Amino acid sequence: MTTLPTLPMTRPKLASLARQKLPCSSKTIPRAQLIKGKEDIDHYLEVNFKGLSKEEVAAYRNSYKKTICVDMLRDGYHKSFTELFALMEKWDALREAARVRSIFWLQKPLEEQPDKLDHFYHYLTRAEVAERKEYFEDVYNNLYALACHFNNSEDKWVRNHFYERCFHIAQMIKFDGGKKEAEAHRLMGLLFEEDGQLLEAAEHYEAFHQLTQGRIWKDETGRFLNLLACEGLLRIYRLLSDEMLENKDYKQAIRILIKASEIAKEGNDRKMEGEASYYLGLARLAAGEYETALTVLNTYSKISADLSDNLGLARAYEAIAKVLQSQGDMTEAIKHLKQVVKISGNNFQFLDVVRAGIRLGDLYNEKGYYGRASEYFQQAFDATAELTNIPLMDETKVHYGIAKAHQIMLAFNSYIESADVTSLDHLLSWKESRSDIAPDPVTG
Repeated sequence: MTTLPTLPMTRPKLASLARQKLPCSSKTIPRAQLIKGKEDIDHYLEVNFKGLSKEEVAAYRNSYKKTICVDMLRDGYHKSFTELFALMEKWDALREAARVRSIFWLQKPLEEQPDKLDHFYHYLTRAEVAERKEYFEDVYNNLYALACHFNNSEDKWVRNHFYERCFHIAQMIKFDGGKKEAEAHRLMGLLFEEDGQLLEAAEHYEAFHQLTQGRIWKDETGRFLNLLACEGLLRIYRLLSDEMLENKDYKQAIRILIKASEIAKEGNDRKMEGEASYYLGLARLAAGEYETALTVLNTYSKISADLSDNLGLARAYEAIAKVLQSQGDMTEAIKHLKQVVKISGNNFQFLDVVRAGIRLGDLYNEKGYYGRASEYFQQAFDATAELTNIPLMDETKVHYGIAKAHQIMLAFNSYIESADVTSLDHLLSWKESRSDIAPDPVTG
């Protein structure tokens, strides 16, 4: 989400006076002037600031938060005050709940964050003025600016509040062809997606997609809204399909991924189209539809090759190898996995090297080619050193040790069965050194 450029804050006179006494103010006040008693404050202001009204004196005496609220009410912004007051109550409740849950409670109270209060006053009052005049697009823009300002992990609930306000206001904007409504659906889709409510998110992204079809609207960064809608829908459909596959609802997962694939083609983005094919291929594989899975995954590998996307190509080959292995075509599966190791190694994707190396080692181990299995397990182990992943390193050690033991056992048994002097010499030599046993020329 792009944050809008900072605008000069609108501050009423009393709020400007109140900021001068804030701890975070750039103006320093001598220690001798930090007077606490009410009478001393009145006397100090009378001596040093003659001509101030009672309201201006109150601006020095009250907290900045209270001053902002008083200013809103005095200037007639009753709706802004009501909204701000409700937000401040929720802010305090969330702070208290956080304090109870954790000793590492760091969030500041709102009265100690005058910049946030300034943003509330500036944009809420501007939105209220615009709403009175029924300039709903200006209302939307001011509320969206507030949402952007609070787009951080600590204040995300405030951002979500203004996302919802933007959504309701967008329904009243009729002269822009539905652009603001489309943008608001995108915001709500993001809100529900982050909250894990995928079905609700899908509804908003679908509305976003429908409203942007055939339009050349762009966001503030210059990206087409329709492409963003396709990306959002693709992401949500993939997350939904993951849940369906986990519940073994293969038909529903495939159905939604076919829909995602159609949307990706509409977006006219080859990389996105390839991603959709990849996830559809994996769903077909999970459902046991091997031939169809192979066709879809070959489409992904072709797109990746056309785009010179080596990492995508490696991922396609790895998935194709799974299909081939499920079909019992070990020779072709091994060929594809070797390509994965090569491409991933050249692109420093060490985790992919480890994963493919272990699978190759397992395949060779099953076929009785223990020497080759040891080579790939060794390669996988070497790659774990680049990852500094101790559990994965230990796992590859076990794989390598088993393959090495099989390799030694094969030679050992062969020498035992030969029962000649040369074989006996090899066995005695190995027993003394406990290093690699010389391979039997017959089996080796």
